[in-house]
Amino acid sequence: MAYGVAANRLELLQIADAVARDKSIDKTVVLGAMEEAMQRAAKARYGSENEIRVEIDPKTGETHVSRYLHVVELVENDKIEISLEDARARNPAAQVGDIIAETLPPVDFSRIAAQAAKQVIVQKVRDAERERQYEEFKDRIGEIVHGIVKRSEFGSVVVDLGRAEGVVRRDEMIPRESFRTGDRIRAYIYDVRREARGPQIFLSRSHPQFMVRLFAQEVPEIYDGIIEIRAVARDPGSRAKIGVISKDSSIDPVGACVGMRGVRVQAVVQELQGERIDIIPWSQEPATFIVNALAPAEVTKVVLDEDTHRVEVVVPDEQLSLAIGRRGQNVRLASQLTSWQIDILTEAEESERRQKEFAERTKLYMDTLDVDETVAQLLASEGFATIEDVAYVPLNELAAVEGFDEETAQELQSRALEFIEARNKELDDKRRELGVADEVMEVPGVTPAMSVSLGEAGIKSLEDLAGCATDDLLGYYETAKDSSGKSGERVRIQGALEGFNLTSDDANAIIMKARVKAGWIEEEPEAEEEAAEDEVAEESAE
Repeated sequence: MAYGVAANRLELLQIADAVARDKSIDKTVVLGAMEEAMQRAAKARYGSENEIRVEIDPKTGETHVSRYLHVVELVENDKIEISLEDARARNPAAQVGDIIAETLPPVDFSRIAAQAAKQVIVQKVRDAERERQYEEFKDRIGEIVHGIVKRSEFGSVVVDLGRAEGVVRRDEMIPRESFRTGDRIRAYIYDVRREARGPQIFLSRSHPQFMVRLFAQEVPEIYDGIIEIRAVARDPGSRAKIGVISKDSSIDPVGACVGMRGVRVQAVVQELQGERIDIIPWSQEPATFIVNALAPAEVTKVVLDEDTHRVEVVVPDEQLSLAIGRRGQNVRLASQLTSWQIDILTEAEESERRQKEFAERTKLYMDTLDVDETVAQLLASEGFATIEDVAYVPLNELAAVEGFDEETAQELQSRALEFIEARNKELDDKRRELGVADEVMEVPGVTPAMSVSLGEAGIKSLEDLAGCATDDLLGYYETAKDSSGKSGERVRIQGALEGFNLTSDDANAIIMKARVKAGWIEEEPEAEEEAAEDEVAEESAE
């Protein structure tokens, strides 16, 4: 780019107009760059200490070169200051603190000065162009743009967007697709950043929202907001799942997205290089949505665990491979779509597991309550999972079990309480041997079994427990490093209370209670009120 700076007034304006149109920037920005270039040249001629300003009239192109002098009582630097007496000789109304503008003759550019001026103008214009590109595209994040492939760099594709350039990095492209210079391309703007080399417009063809925007272009009901895509999961270039819902009960969201003879979904499939798309009715009921997400596999049973956000899905034996999918693709996409961790079992596996659990519970009751197999099986079949369930369930519920009466129920509870008491004493003795302080046992939520596990993990005082993090109690993963310092496999670090089925909230609550008891923090008012209410309720019950 070469712009002349030694030009008459008319040529100056013509150059500014041409540059502004060519770079799609404001003409005043170009004139400002020219003014700065001339200002530098004037300073080089008259001395850099001088405060020189150059102004170009945007209508006539006339150039005004002025030196600014500050009016002072005592002149210390005559390059930028003028005495009050001299200033009043030029302007009788001058006062200390005013600025007197002294007109200088126009600057004649030497070859070196012209080259320097051109560099200033080029840089200023480039900066203005970059700022214009950033301002134009920063609000277009989330849009699909069309462009032409300009060149390929290390697997990434640079796209000419008309007034800017975007880049599709290799990991943002659909696997196995390739573009050549001059090819037309559609992509999704997922980020626009200011960087030293100018604004970077990042494009993607593998982003889940790219598919959402494609459907919005093909399905008028999505564009109008009648149908909403609530969830998306993609394995780019291979398979995808989308969860859709209609705000109008008369419109079938799945049918609208598929279109007559599949024309709408096929248009999206072709753009995504043949990616198979499963369109699934979205539901606010997690179990229903999970069953829909695992289609085309049939599901016979769903068991949700809200605390761990895991779900156990039971399918017929012959449906297992279909539910899992090739290389686990179907269940992986269903998990991403629903945000639940999905574990799949066959009916045979579930039946075997239930029989094993039933046998284990039966043996537990036979050993701990000293009852025969029939009584133990009755307890196991009625859903009593632990000795605590038998000990603390209301007596009438236990007596309601078929074959039991009140006397039998009382005897079973008595035996269960005796066992728990003996076990707790044994655990308490072990806790003391490990050196775990009594204060640890007084923390709400800590059981005798937990106190032993804490002691075995070296957490023995109230301060030790208060100083723990949630990961210390529940465990965490850590990336191991080999002898060369390179990252290797992820290693599981066991938590002190890992075997007690605690959630993050449970573990955090124990730690916070320990900190309150240790005096590190004050108990929140809400917690104090709840504790007071519990005390009142207990007194009333007594």
